[in-house]
Amino acid sequence: METLGSALEREHREIDGGIETYTAALAVGTTDTEPLVRATDGLRRHIYLEEAFLFPPLREAGMTMPIFVMLREHGELWRTMDSLQALLGDDTPSATMLDACRELLALLDAHNSKEEPIIYTQADTVLDGEASTELLAFLEAGRMPEGWVCAQA
Repeated sequence: METLGSALEREHREIDGGIETYTAALAVGTTDTEPLVRATDGLRRHIYLEEAFLFPPLREAGMTMPIFVMLREHGELWRTMDSLQALLGDDTPSATMLDACRELLALLDAHNSKEEPIIYTQADTVLDGEASTELLAFLEAGRMPEGWVCAQA
């Protein structure tokens, strides 16, 4: 069975891949926004899962400072996605969209490079089997509540 940490890391790769697919297509003149929209929707849902289900037990286990950092970075990611989404509604030049996507990818890279080795390894240790199973099930089919916004957006 896949661990929670590896499932969350897999989701990171899928989100990054969607943004990279969009930027690669945009660089050659294709303007299909579906990969980007799917990736940012997935990222918002991923942040919800972490803030609603994963972070509370880790905070209770003493990981207050790492969780604080993750929440702050989630807010930055959320605001960047909001800006990117606003650009999608305009006739924004491709170069501007590429720059915005590259900024989001850079933020994700910095965030994930801390979250995966620190938070996810602890998730597999701290969360009991039932909580891990619940979170894995959410990864497969769970939905973020309509209108939910991350803590530090």
